[in-house]
Amino acid sequence: MSQKIRVVIAKPGLDGHDRGAKVIARALRDAGMEVIYTGLRQTPEQIVSAALQEDADVIGLSILSGAHMHICPRIVELLRERQMTDVLVVVGGIIPDADVPKLNEIGIRGIFQPGTPMQEIVDFITQQARVRVSSERLS
Repeated sequence: MSQKIRVVIAKPGLDGHDRGAKVIARALRDAGMEVIYTGLRQTPEQIVSAALQEDADVIGLSILSGAHMHICPRIVELLRERQMTDVLVVVGGIIPDADVPKLNEIGIRGIFQPGTPMQEIVDFITQQARVRVSSERLS
C-alpha cells in the first residue's frame, strides 16, 4: 500500500494519563502509519475536528477515566453529522466487558483492554483501515 494509514490518537476528557496513548502512537508509527497525537483533555468536538483536518482514516481513543460510554457515542454522532462514517474508531483503556457489546452497537469497531498485545492492535488497524484507504485512493 503506497499511502500511509493516517491515525489520530486522542485522550478525551479529564484523564491526564497519556503514557498508553504515547506507547500506542509509537507502535503505530513504527508499523508505518502516520500518527497525529492530539494531546490531553480533548473534547469530542476537538477530536473529530482534528480527524477532519488531518483526513484521518482512524481515530484511536485512549480512555482510562470510565467516561467511554459518554465520549464514544458523542464522537460517533459527530462523525455522522460530518458524513465521516468511513473513519474507523477504536478505543483502548479500562473498558468493562459488559460495555463492549454496547460500544460495538454504536459503531466502535476495535476495543482494546489492558494487556492487549501491541501487534494485535497494529494488525487490527492495518486490516480494517486498509479497506478505507484503498477504496478512497481509487476514487
